[in-house]
Amino acid sequence: MTSAKASSDSMLLRVPAEWEQQAAVWLTWPHNHDTWPGRFESIPPVYATWARSIAESTPVRILASHDDGLRAEKFIGPNANVTMIEIPTNDSWIRDYGPTFVRDLSNGNIHGVDWRFNAWGGKYPPWDDDDAAARKLCDWAGIECVSDPLCLEGGALETDGLGRLLTTPECLITETRNPGMTIDEISERLHQRLGITEIVWLDGGGLEGDDTDGHIDQLARFIDPENVVVAVCDDPYDSNHEPLEENYRQLKLWGASTKPRVNVHRLPIPPVRKVGDQRVPESYCNFLVLGSSRILVPTFGAPTHDDHAIGLLRELRTGAEVTAIDCRELIWGLGALHCASRDQPA
Repeated sequence: MTSAKASSDSMLLRVPAEWEQQAAVWLTWPHNHDTWPGRFESIPPVYATWARSIAESTPVRILASHDDGLRAEKFIGPNANVTMIEIPTNDSWIRDYGPTFVRDLSNGNIHGVDWRFNAWGGKYPPWDDDDAAARKLCDWAGIECVSDPLCLEGGALETDGLGRLLTTPECLITETRNPGMTIDEISERLHQRLGITEIVWLDGGGLEGDDTDGHIDQLARFIDPENVVVAVCDDPYDSNHEPLEENYRQLKLWGASTKPRVNVHRLPIPPVRKVGDQRVPESYCNFLVLGSSRILVPTFGAPTHDDHAIGLLRELRTGAEVTAIDCRELIWGLGALHCASRDQPA
Protein backbone atom coordinates (compact mmCIF):
# COMPACT_ATOMS: atom_id res chain seq x y z
CA MET A 1 0.00 0.00 0.00
CA THR A 2 1.47 3.38 -0.97
CA SER A 3 0.50 6.99 -0.50
CA ALA A 4 2.00 10.02 -2.19
CA LYS A 5 1.80 13.73 -1.72
CA ALA A 6 3.95 16.78 -2.38
CA SER A 7 3.28 20.33 -1.26
CA SER A 8 5.33 23.50 -1.54
CA ASP A 9 6.13 23.39 2.19
CA SER A 10 7.10 19.72 2.35
CA MET A 11 9.35 20.05 -0.69
CA LEU A 12 11.55 22.40 1.37
CA LEU A 13 12.37 19.59 3.84
CA ARG A 14 14.46 16.44 3.41
CA VAL A 15 15.61 13.63 5.66
CA PRO A 16 19.25 13.03 4.67
CA ALA A 17 20.12 9.46 3.75
CA GLU A 18 22.40 7.53 6.07
CA TRP A 19 25.06 7.18 3.36
CA GLU A 20 25.51 10.96 3.26
CA GLN A 21 28.19 12.69 5.35
CA GLN A 22 27.64 12.33 9.09
CA ALA A 23 28.52 14.63 11.97
CA ALA A 24 28.29 11.91 14.61
CA VAL A 25 26.67 8.67 15.73
CA TRP A 26 24.81 8.73 19.05
CA LEU A 27 24.61 5.77 21.44
CA THR A 28 23.20 5.31 24.94
CA TRP A 29 25.45 3.40 27.32
CA PRO A 30 23.62 0.23 28.47
CA HIS A 31 22.37 0.43 32.06
CA ASN A 32 18.94 -1.25 32.21
CA HIS A 33 19.54 -4.80 33.43
CA ASP A 34 15.96 -5.79 32.54
CA THR A 35 16.72 -5.28 28.85
CA TRP A 36 19.18 -8.20 28.89
CA PRO A 37 17.89 -10.30 31.81
CA GLY A 38 20.55 -12.59 33.20
CA ARG A 39 23.09 -11.55 30.55
CA PHE A 40 23.69 -7.87 31.21
CA GLU A 41 27.36 -8.29 32.15
CA SER A 42 28.19 -9.33 28.59
CA ILE A 43 26.73 -6.14 27.06
CA PRO A 44 29.12 -3.30 28.07
CA PRO A 45 32.11 -5.03 26.39
CA VAL A 46 30.02 -5.35 23.19
CA TYR A 47 29.20 -1.64 23.29
CA ALA A 48 32.84 -0.74 23.93
CA THR A 49 34.04 -2.73 20.92
CA TRP A 50 31.30 -1.27 18.77
CA ALA A 51 31.94 2.32 19.89
CA ARG A 52 35.65 1.99 19.14
CA SER A 53 34.83 0.65 15.68
CA ILE A 54 32.49 3.56 14.87
CA ALA A 55 35.05 6.04 16.21
CA GLU A 56 37.61 4.90 13.63
CA SER A 57 35.73 7.02 11.08
CA THR A 58 32.92 8.93 12.84
CA PRO A 59 32.63 10.88 16.12
CA VAL A 60 30.70 8.95 18.77
CA ARG A 61 28.50 10.69 21.35
CA ILE A 62 27.24 8.56 24.22
CA LEU A 63 24.37 9.40 26.56
CA ALA A 64 25.15 8.25 30.09
CA SER A 65 24.67 9.20 33.71
CA HIS A 66 27.79 10.47 35.47
CA ASP A 67 28.60 7.07 36.98
CA ASP A 68 27.75 5.15 33.79
CA GLY A 69 29.92 7.56 31.83
CA LEU A 70 32.88 6.74 34.05
CA ARG A 71 32.23 3.03 33.55
CA ALA A 72 31.96 3.51 29.80
CA GLU A 73 35.28 5.34 29.67
CA LYS A 74 36.95 2.43 31.46
CA PHE A 75 35.50 -0.10 29.01
CA ILE A 76 36.25 1.95 25.89
CA GLY A 77 39.63 3.32 26.96
CA PRO A 78 41.15 6.65 25.89
CA ASN A 79 39.59 7.78 22.62
CA ALA A 80 39.51 11.38 21.40
CA ASN A 81 36.62 10.57 19.05
CA VAL A 82 34.24 9.48 21.84
CA THR A 83 32.34 11.98 24.00
CA MET A 84 30.20 11.24 27.08
CA ILE A 85 27.10 13.40 27.54
CA GLU A 86 25.14 13.41 30.80
CA ILE A 87 21.52 12.94 29.70
CA PRO A 88 19.29 10.52 31.68
CA THR A 89 17.54 7.65 29.86
CA ASN A 90 15.44 4.63 30.73
CA ASP A 91 16.89 2.30 28.10
CA SER A 92 19.46 2.06 25.32
CA TRP A 93 17.38 2.09 22.12
CA ILE A 94 18.23 5.63 21.05
CA ARG A 95 17.15 5.03 17.45
CA ASP A 96 13.58 5.00 18.69
CA TYR A 97 13.53 7.95 21.10
CA GLY A 98 16.24 10.08 19.51
CA PRO A 99 15.31 12.91 17.13
CA THR A 100 14.68 12.50 13.42
CA PHE A 101 17.12 14.87 11.73
CA VAL A 102 15.72 16.95 8.87
CA ARG A 103 17.42 19.41 6.51
CA ASP A 104 15.61 22.65 5.65
CA LEU A 105 16.43 23.21 1.99
CA SER A 106 15.59 26.91 2.23
CA ASN A 107 18.66 27.58 4.40
CA GLY A 108 20.57 24.28 4.56
CA ASN A 109 20.16 23.96 8.34
CA ILE A 110 19.54 20.69 10.17
CA HIS A 111 16.86 20.47 12.88
CA GLY A 112 15.53 17.59 14.96
CA VAL A 113 11.95 16.38 15.18
CA ASP A 114 11.06 15.22 18.70
CA TRP A 115 8.21 12.73 18.36
CA ARG A 116 6.23 11.41 21.30
CA PHE A 117 7.68 8.15 22.66
CA ASN A 118 5.80 5.64 24.84
CA ALA A 119 8.06 2.55 24.80
CA TRP A 120 6.54 0.75 21.83
CA GLY A 121 2.91 1.18 22.73
CA GLY A 122 3.32 1.27 26.51
CA LYS A 123 5.14 -2.06 26.84
CA TYR A 124 7.99 -1.07 29.16
CA PRO A 125 7.31 1.66 31.74
CA PRO A 126 8.74 4.01 32.79
CA TRP A 127 9.77 5.87 29.63
CA ASP A 128 9.71 9.52 30.71
CA ASP A 129 13.49 10.01 30.48
CA ASP A 130 13.60 8.44 27.04
CA ASP A 131 10.74 10.65 25.88
CA ALA A 132 12.63 13.74 27.07
CA ALA A 133 16.01 12.75 25.61
CA ALA A 134 15.57 13.98 22.01
CA ARG A 135 15.16 17.62 23.00
CA LYS A 136 18.07 17.46 25.44
CA LEU A 137 20.22 15.87 22.74
CA CYS A 138 19.38 18.65 20.29
CA ASP A 139 20.03 21.31 22.93
CA TRP A 140 23.46 19.85 23.63
CA ALA A 141 24.26 19.73 19.90
CA GLY A 142 23.00 23.28 19.34
CA ILE A 143 20.30 22.12 16.92
CA GLU A 144 16.77 23.49 16.74
CA CYS A 145 14.20 20.98 17.99
CA VAL A 146 10.58 20.78 16.79
CA SER A 147 8.12 18.78 18.92
CA ASP A 148 5.32 16.74 17.39
CA PRO A 149 2.60 14.81 19.28
CA LEU A 150 2.68 11.91 16.81
CA CYS A 151 3.89 8.77 18.59
CA LEU A 152 6.66 7.42 16.40
CA GLU A 153 9.91 5.49 16.83
CA GLY A 154 12.95 6.08 14.64
CA GLY A 155 13.21 2.38 13.81
CA ALA A 156 9.84 2.66 12.07
CA LEU A 157 11.26 5.01 9.40
CA GLU A 158 13.47 4.11 6.43
CA THR A 159 14.12 6.83 3.85
CA ASP A 160 16.15 7.17 0.66
CA GLY A 161 17.07 10.84 1.06
CA LEU A 162 14.84 11.74 -1.89
CA GLY A 163 11.46 11.81 -0.17
CA ARG A 164 10.51 8.11 -0.29
CA LEU A 165 9.72 6.33 2.97
CA LEU A 166 9.30 2.66 3.91
CA THR A 167 7.34 1.89 7.08
CA THR A 168 4.77 -0.50 8.55
CA PRO A 169 1.21 0.27 9.68
CA GLU A 170 1.55 -1.87 12.82
CA CYS A 171 4.03 0.65 14.28
CA LEU A 172 2.01 3.79 13.61
CA ILE A 173 -1.70 3.18 12.95
CA THR A 174 -2.49 1.61 16.31
CA GLU A 175 -4.57 2.51 19.35
CA THR A 176 -1.55 2.05 21.64
CA ARG A 177 0.45 4.70 19.80
CA ASN A 178 -1.83 7.05 17.86
CA PRO A 179 -5.43 6.36 18.92
CA GLY A 180 -8.08 7.55 16.51
CA MET A 181 -5.64 8.63 13.80
CA THR A 182 -6.13 7.39 10.23
CA ILE A 183 -3.51 6.42 7.69
CA ASP A 184 -4.23 9.63 5.78
CA GLU A 185 -3.75 11.79 8.87
CA ILE A 186 -0.47 10.10 9.76
CA SER A 187 0.74 10.30 6.16
CA GLU A 188 -0.04 14.02 6.11
CA ARG A 189 2.00 14.53 9.29
CA LEU A 190 4.97 12.69 7.78
CA HIS A 191 4.72 14.80 4.64
CA GLN A 192 4.63 18.00 6.68
CA ARG A 193 7.42 17.20 9.13
CA LEU A 194 9.84 15.22 6.95
CA GLY A 195 9.20 16.33 3.37
CA ILE A 196 8.10 12.79 2.50
CA THR A 197 6.49 12.54 -0.94
CA GLU A 198 5.90 8.77 -1.20
CA ILE A 199 5.16 6.24 1.55
CA VAL A 200 5.25 2.46 1.24
CA TRP A 201 3.16 0.84 3.99
CA LEU A 202 4.67 -2.65 4.14
CA ASP A 203 2.11 -4.92 5.80
CA GLY A 204 3.28 -8.50 5.28
CA GLY A 205 4.35 -8.84 8.91
CA GLY A 206 7.32 -8.59 11.24
CA LEU A 207 9.81 -11.00 12.74
CA GLU A 208 8.78 -13.45 15.43
CA GLY A 209 10.16 -12.20 18.76
CA ASP A 210 10.26 -8.54 17.70
CA ASP A 211 8.65 -6.47 20.46
CA THR A 212 8.42 -3.31 18.35
CA ASP A 213 5.42 -4.65 16.37
CA GLY A 214 7.44 -4.77 13.17
CA HIS A 215 9.99 -1.97 12.81
CA ILE A 216 11.07 -1.47 9.23
CA ASP A 217 14.78 -1.40 10.13
CA GLN A 218 14.49 -5.14 10.79
CA LEU A 219 12.64 -5.79 7.53
CA ALA A 220 13.83 -3.60 4.64
CA ARG A 221 16.56 -0.98 4.14
CA PHE A 222 17.68 1.29 1.34
CA ILE A 223 21.26 0.77 0.20
CA ASP A 224 20.92 3.72 -2.17
CA PRO A 225 17.94 5.25 -4.02
CA GLU A 226 17.89 2.36 -6.49
CA ASN A 227 18.54 -0.66 -4.25
CA VAL A 228 16.69 -2.09 -1.24
CA VAL A 229 17.54 -5.20 0.77
CA VAL A 230 14.65 -7.08 2.36
CA ALA A 231 14.72 -9.71 5.10
CA VAL A 232 13.48 -13.08 3.88
CA CYS A 233 13.37 -16.57 5.34
CA ASP A 234 14.29 -19.39 2.97
CA ASP A 235 13.01 -22.12 5.30
CA PRO A 236 9.38 -22.78 4.25
CA TYR A 237 8.66 -24.41 7.64
CA ASP A 238 9.75 -21.35 9.60
CA SER A 239 6.93 -19.13 10.93
CA ASN A 240 8.77 -16.11 9.51
CA HIS A 241 8.74 -17.46 5.97
CA GLU A 242 5.36 -16.32 4.68
CA PRO A 243 5.19 -12.87 6.33
CA LEU A 244 8.65 -11.97 5.06
CA GLU A 245 7.90 -13.40 1.63
CA GLU A 246 4.82 -11.18 1.45
CA ASN A 247 6.94 -8.14 2.29
CA TYR A 248 9.31 -9.13 -0.50
CA ARG A 249 6.45 -9.46 -3.00
CA GLN A 250 5.06 -6.06 -2.05
CA LEU A 251 8.45 -4.38 -2.40
CA LYS A 252 9.09 -6.03 -5.76
CA LEU A 253 5.81 -4.65 -7.12
CA TRP A 254 6.51 -1.20 -5.72
CA GLY A 255 10.11 -1.18 -6.90
CA ALA A 256 9.05 -1.80 -10.49
CA SER A 257 6.58 1.09 -10.47
CA THR A 258 8.29 3.85 -8.48
CA LYS A 259 10.73 6.41 -9.93
CA PRO A 260 13.61 5.99 -9.89
CA ARG A 261 13.00 2.24 -10.09
CA VAL A 262 14.22 0.19 -7.16
CA ASN A 263 15.94 -3.20 -7.33
CA VAL A 264 14.90 -5.42 -4.42
CA HIS A 265 17.47 -7.89 -3.06
CA ARG A 266 16.77 -10.87 -0.77
CA LEU A 267 18.71 -10.86 2.51
CA PRO A 268 18.01 -14.18 4.28
CA ILE A 269 17.77 -14.20 8.08
CA PRO A 270 19.79 -16.78 10.05
CA PRO A 271 18.27 -20.00 11.44
CA VAL A 272 16.08 -19.98 14.56
CA ARG A 273 17.81 -19.13 17.84
CA LYS A 274 16.02 -18.83 21.19
CA VAL A 275 16.75 -17.59 24.70
CA GLY A 276 14.70 -19.83 26.95
CA ASP A 277 11.42 -20.21 25.08
CA GLN A 278 11.65 -16.89 23.23
CA ARG A 279 12.98 -16.52 19.72
CA VAL A 280 15.34 -13.59 19.16
CA PRO A 281 14.60 -11.40 16.09
CA GLU A 282 17.87 -11.72 14.20
CA SER A 283 18.05 -9.77 10.94
CA TYR A 284 20.96 -8.50 8.89
CA CYS A 285 18.81 -5.50 7.90
CA ASN A 286 19.77 -3.97 11.25
CA PHE A 287 23.11 -2.79 9.86
CA LEU A 288 24.52 0.68 10.59
CA VAL A 289 25.65 2.88 7.70
CA LEU A 290 28.51 5.27 8.47
CA GLY A 291 28.33 7.72 5.59
CA SER A 292 29.54 6.66 2.17
CA SER A 293 32.60 4.71 3.27
CA ARG A 294 31.54 2.12 5.87
CA ILE A 295 28.78 -0.30 6.88
CA LEU A 296 28.74 -2.21 10.18
CA VAL A 297 26.82 -5.47 9.84
CA PRO A 298 25.40 -7.51 12.74
CA THR A 299 26.43 -11.16 12.73
CA PHE A 300 24.82 -13.94 14.74
CA GLY A 301 27.16 -16.94 14.76
CA ALA A 302 25.64 -18.51 11.65
CA PRO A 303 28.67 -18.54 9.30
CA THR A 304 26.88 -19.29 6.01
CA HIS A 305 24.22 -16.62 6.54
CA ASP A 306 26.66 -14.13 8.11
CA ASP A 307 29.03 -14.43 5.17
CA HIS A 308 26.24 -14.11 2.63
CA ALA A 309 24.95 -10.91 4.24
CA ILE A 310 28.42 -9.36 4.35
CA GLY A 311 29.06 -10.36 0.74
CA LEU A 312 25.77 -8.96 -0.55
CA LEU A 313 26.20 -5.61 1.20
CA ARG A 314 29.80 -5.39 -0.01
CA GLU A 315 28.61 -6.07 -3.56
CA LEU A 316 25.83 -3.46 -3.39
CA ARG A 317 27.95 -0.74 -1.74
CA THR A 318 30.96 -0.87 -4.01
CA GLY A 319 33.97 0.72 -2.40
CA ALA A 320 32.53 0.77 1.12
CA GLU A 321 34.27 -1.05 3.94
CA VAL A 322 31.89 -3.69 5.36
CA THR A 323 32.73 -4.69 8.94
CA ALA A 324 31.11 -7.48 10.97
CA ILE A 325 30.02 -6.78 14.56
CA ASP A 326 29.17 -9.85 16.64
CA CYS A 327 25.63 -9.24 17.96
CA ARG A 328 24.88 -12.63 19.49
CA GLU A 329 24.74 -11.05 22.96
CA LEU A 330 23.25 -7.69 21.97
CA ILE A 331 20.26 -9.32 20.24
CA TRP A 332 19.09 -10.82 23.57
CA GLY A 333 17.74 -7.29 24.15
CA LEU A 334 15.68 -7.77 20.94
CA GLY A 335 17.61 -5.19 18.90
CA ALA A 336 20.96 -4.75 17.17
CA LEU A 337 23.18 -2.04 15.67
CA HIS A 338 20.66 0.22 13.94
CA CYS A 339 18.17 -0.02 16.82
CA ALA A 340 20.78 1.06 19.35
CA SER A 341 22.23 4.05 17.43
CA ARG A 342 21.16 7.38 15.96
CA ASP A 343 23.18 8.90 13.10
CA GLN A 344 23.38 12.70 12.90
CA PRO A 345 23.92 14.14 9.41
CA ALA A 346 26.59 16.76 8.81
